[in-house]
Amino acid sequence: MATQGILQKPRMSFWQIWNMSFGFLGIQFGFALQTGYASSILLKFGAKVDNLSWFWLAAPLTGMIIQPIIGHYSDRTWNRLGRRRPYFLTGAILSGLALCFLPNSSGLAFLIPPIIVGAGMLMLMDASFNVAMEPFRALVADNLPDSQHNTGFSLQTCLIGVGAIMGSFLPSVLAEWFHVSDVAPKGIVPNNLLYSFYAGGIVLIGCILWTVIKTKEYPPEEYAKFHEPDKEVAKKSGISEFFDDLVNMPKTMRQLGVVQFFSWFALFSMWVFTTSAVAAHVYHLPASDTSSHQYSVASDWVGKMFGVYNAVSAVYALSLPFIVKKFNRKKTHAFSLTMGGIGLISVFFIQNQYLLLLSMIGVGLAWGSILAMPYAILSSSIPAKKIGLYMGLFNFFITFPQIVNSLTSSLIIKYLFHSEAIYGLIMAGVFMFLAAISVLFVQDGKDIQIIEAA
Repeated sequence: MATQGILQKPRMSFWQIWNMSFGFLGIQFGFALQTGYASSILLKFGAKVDNLSWFWLAAPLTGMIIQPIIGHYSDRTWNRLGRRRPYFLTGAILSGLALCFLPNSSGLAFLIPPIIVGAGMLMLMDASFNVAMEPFRALVADNLPDSQHNTGFSLQTCLIGVGAIMGSFLPSVLAEWFHVSDVAPKGIVPNNLLYSFYAGGIVLIGCILWTVIKTKEYPPEEYAKFHEPDKEVAKKSGISEFFDDLVNMPKTMRQLGVVQFFSWFALFSMWVFTTSAVAAHVYHLPASDTSSHQYSVASDWVGKMFGVYNAVSAVYALSLPFIVKKFNRKKTHAFSLTMGGIGLISVFFIQNQYLLLLSMIGVGLAWGSILAMPYAILSSSIPAKKIGLYMGLFNFFITFPQIVNSLTSSLIIKYLFHSEAIYGLIMAGVFMFLAAISVLFVQDGKDIQIIEAA
């Protein structure tokens, strides 16, 4: 209802929301290649399994810095492209370039060790993904009325799943269907991965361009009609205002931060250690083997596993608005995280690679909910004039646990678990359970129900 002259945003059609979210398909195509194969590439360049998380440390550090800055300035931006679109277009171009350069890091070996170049490209790639991703979250909150927030974030998650399936399976498809080589000498990335990363860069940029062309943003004067006027007197600006907003973030956001810490600590452990865990625990390969055909088979199988959990998340995301109507957002998210914990721990008890796909069903339920529910809850609890900033600051609760994981998990795996990567997945499962418990304590005071137009 409109009150005190404040208008309700018009509801958007399915295809309008689809076009607005389509760029996320491309982002996740590239992100799936990064999470599924970056560890394998770094191992080929000389990294050790118990040092892998150190190489991933730069990625969340850059995200922690970049996303709040991008959010802060996108709240204050308006030019010919709009408010959010200039940022995710820039991020797409940089991400596409990083995807092309990462597997070619060995080409600079005559100047710099390829492991250093690879780590640098991983950092640049993640920074660029962050520039592209953050404004997409804010765009949903900008353009949709509250009653469509769950639908908007769920459709984003569905497209994320579709993109991730494509990225996860492409190296295997090239190797098995088109006979592109999946074996290369130590220090060289196989052609199936090389071509997949090239394709990822092209798809990412193309999908972002589709959203830029097909989506409109409300100009400032029209956007103001849908929100209460700012009654606060601006006493601070720039960096002072930024830190003031950080200290005074909404209570719901702080509570969600605890949930996000446990969730993303678990996810980061899974991404870093799954390839090594499956290679050793299921394929019974020595930790030193990172270049044999059997290792490539194990690595490709992990890509398929990740493809399965992303496929599950894509389907599950479409059902989330209906599940939330019957229960609520907190119970839905808690259930999903619990299933993720069960899926991760179950890998320890499996010796058949095909049964690992069943484990990924639970992970897929958790992933689908992690990408939708926290943002739906958050978007109903933050002031409209600072959506971009708070969506960016919310990324702190994603990057901080990854940094903690990077600094601690390698030491835990090396000294407590004797470099056996499978225990990294058990640790991830335990953290998923902790996330499920903590979400029940979140205050979701503005529990918007989905009321679809007839």
